[in-house]
Amino acid sequence: MLHTLRQSPFQCDISEMLRYMQPGDDLLLIEDGVIAALNHSRALELLLSAPITVSALQEDVEARGLAVQISTSVERVDYTDFVRLVIKHDQQCAW
Repeated sequence: MLHTLRQSPFQCDISEMLRYMQPGDDLLLIEDGVIAALNHSRALELLLSAPITVSALQEDVEARGLAVQISTSVERVDYTDFVRLVIKHDQQCAW
């Protein structure tokens, strides 16, 4: 399943969200959700400990001026990659 997080990790419960994810799921951070990928943050620690793939939309990272603060453990993707993720998964869940 593809999960998209568009809210800041300060406005959602990352731990609760992770309970709904299964091994092999993809999580795409978009809009303010990219804040969850900040280096040394609690949200990032939680995301990287889960058996999922985490990526962030590059355009949203740049729009928020966070390019140098995003962890290198999180793959940055463009809109073409976003479409590939949507095609890859039959189901999506937006957070």
